[in-house]
This record gives sequence, structure tokens and C-alpha cells, in this order.
Amino acid sequence: LTILFDGVAYGMLLFVLAVGLSVTMGLMNFINLAHGAFASVGGYLTVVLMQRFGLPFLWCLLASFVAVALLGVLLERTQYRRMYAKPHLDQVLFSIGLVFMAVASTDYFLGASTQIIQLPDWLRGRTEWINGDGNVLLGMGHYRLFIIAVCALLALALQLILSRTRFGSQLRAAVDDARVAAGMGLNVNRIFMLTFAVGSGLAGLGGAMGAEVLGLDPTFPLKFMVYFLIVVAVGGTSSITGPLLAALLLGAADVAGKYYIPKLGAFIVYTLMIVILLWRPQGLFTRRGGGR
Repeated sequence: LTILFDGVAYGMLLFVLAVGLSVTMGLMNFINLAHGAFASVGGYLTVVLMQRFGLPFLWCLLASFVAVALLGVLLERTQYRRMYAKPHLDQVLFSIGLVFMAVASTDYFLGASTQIIQLPDWLRGRTEWINGDGNVLLGMGHYRLFIIAVCALLALALQLILSRTRFGSQLRAAVDDARVAAGMGLNVNRIFMLTFAVGSGLAGLGGAMGAEVLGLDPTFPLKFMVYFLIVVAVGGTSSITGPLLAALLLGAADVAGKYYIPKLGAFIVYTLMIVILLWRPQGLFTRRGGGR
């Protein structure tokens, strides 16, 4: 049960980190491999705000979301917008170039050592359920419980925004046919800019929350790029439910595999990915649209 709990927490964290990539790939039809760089910015911003300015952890999480979302707006308007109509290979080369620039810049300005975040006292504890024989049935780290709660609320909020709000309807219309949506009076560029900003902000928030669990160093965008892509590929790019379920499956499989068969490393995750994609090549949940 403890392994399953840790796997769910890890999966929830992967979901928040990857859902922005799912949005940009599925809804905006743009392959942004620099998504992990936005997460890295959120993590390092949290480290700097806590260590050098003494800001509380929760305020740092909020700041990481807002700051990275604003960074996403800036880059979307100045750089990414020019690449929307380009072939996917150009998008890949452009975004992977941003990744290497981010890795080199972080190493130069902040150093190559792994950063450590000091969590507040109320997140450091651990609650254990013990049976009558004195054995631990379930051990729940308070911080992982916090991650599960926050990420579950975010998943619910995103689902409601996409399915129940005016902005969600406008976004789906812009995705299905951008020209028709623009002809109906929708500001397609503004819709995609806000979508990109939210996706980037969620990546920054995920990086801030994951710094303590995943570790944070300059190679973070490269180290976890494959995991983000696996979540998107397995879950599909047309809904929130798909990436959430995929992240939970992969998180539980990764934690269990590394615990029971540590020598195989991430072999179980890749095997699970191959099996699911052979069964559902388009991902667990798909929705056909016209793209941009």
C-alpha cells in the first residue's frame, strides 16, 4: 500500500508536469520539447525565493506558476507564434535548441549541483497505519499527500474549465478549425497565448513541487523529457483524463518496478508504454480535431 501511495503521488506529479505539453501538442498542434525547461525554471525560482529571500513555500509555488506563465506569454508572442505553421521537424529542432540553452544557462549561473528545498515542518512528517501485529500497513508522507491533493484539485479544475466554461468552448472551436473560429469573431491568437501561458505555468508549478521529489539540477529538462512524452503518448492529447490516467499508471509502475526490481530501472515503464501503444496507438483517450 505504501508503494502504491508513493506511485500515485509520483503519477500526480508527472501529470501536472506533462499536462501542459499535452495541451500544446493536442490542442495547439505544436511539439514543444522545451516543456521541461519551463518546469526547471519553476523549480529554480522556488529555490532562489526560499533560500535567498526567505519566502514561504506556498507563496513560492504561486510565484512559480505566475512567473513561468508570464515567461510563456513572452516566449509565445516573440518566438513560438512564428513556429506554429512550420513543419514538426522545425518545431522539434527549435524547442530542443531552447532546452540546451536552458541547461547551459542554468549550469553557468546557478551551478551544476543538485538543489535542495527545505520543506516547512508541517510537510515533513509521516503518518503510518499499523495493524495489530505492529506491522506498517500504509505509510503516508505528508508532502506526498499534499502533492496528491493539489494535483487532484488541478486536474478537476482543468477538466471543468475545458468542458464547462466559455473559454473551453472557444478553445475547442479554435482547435477544430482556426479559420472558422476567427471568422466567427474569436481572437484565436489570444486564445492560444492564454492556453500556452497556463500550460507553461503548470509546468513551472510542477517543477516547484517536484524539486524535492525528483531532484533539481541543470539537466532536469533532458532527464525527464522522455517521461513527459510517455505520459502524452500513452494518455493521448485530446483530454485531461487521458494524461491523468497515463501518469498514474506510469507513476505506480515506475515506483513498484524500482522497488521490487531495481536492476531493471525504467524497463517496466517502457514495456508498459509499448504494450499500451500496441493496443491503443492513438493513446488511451482521443478526439479528432482539425488542429490549427
